[in-house]
Amino acid sequence: MLKMFVAAAAIVAGSFLNAYAAEKPTVVLVHGAFADASSWNGVITRLEKDGYPVVAVANPLRSVTSDGDYVRKVVAGLKTDVVLVGHSYGGSVINEAADSANVKSLVFVAAFAPDVGETAVALSGKFPGSTLAPTLGEPVPLDGGVKDLYIKQSAFHDQFAADVSKAEGKLMAATQRPITDKALGEASTAASWKKIPSWFVYGDADKNIPPAALAWMAERAGSKETVVVKGASHVVMVSHPDKVAKVIEDAASSK
Repeated sequence: MLKMFVAAAAIVAGSFLNAYAAEKPTVVLVHGAFADASSWNGVITRLEKDGYPVVAVANPLRSVTSDGDYVRKVVAGLKTDVVLVGHSYGGSVINEAADSANVKSLVFVAAFAPDVGETAVALSGKFPGSTLAPTLGEPVPLDGGVKDLYIKQSAFHDQFAADVSKAEGKLMAATQRPITDKALGEASTAASWKKIPSWFVYGDADKNIPPAALAWMAERAGSKETVVVKGASHVVMVSHPDKVAKVIEDAASSK
């Protein structure tokens, strides 16, 4: 009799937990330039432990409009509410892609939050502090006059990921994915942060996007919560996945 009671209780508890998990939104993570979807691994581990479904998109890094369209299609195919999260240039992409009705909140992780007509290049130069340009390697020419951009491997750790170990930075440098110059210079056609609640998290030692620019974009967007991580580099989600996951979960649980 006791065994039957325990078994029945386990079934009820399991059903309750499954229903609770089903209510949670899917977190869609969009990486930025010079990174890939694995940059979210630490964040994913924490989110999944807390019961959140997660999709880490392979951002094409070709253009704001085409990348936004790709992410939009991924989001539209999900049958749940969505928290859309972008890192760096990925912020421009989620800003472009967030017109699906199931997107309930945006999270900008050391990310651009452009207005209509603004570009990543212009926003990163709005305030002094970015040291990215001198660290770029020889561009790779593509068809139509477009070029792929990489960070020189020798400069990658100090520029992009100074607060991760040198060994991890070396791996990240070797596996970085290039972005086109077109994508960084293309004007946004949407400003989704004007109508969708937004959260921001970034490091105060970011060398790609000046912290002053990130603070300005967060304030302009009426950020629901802005977390500034002391000493964190541009890859704050790699070096401080707990803090980034916390902000994402705050956005996911907000009513």
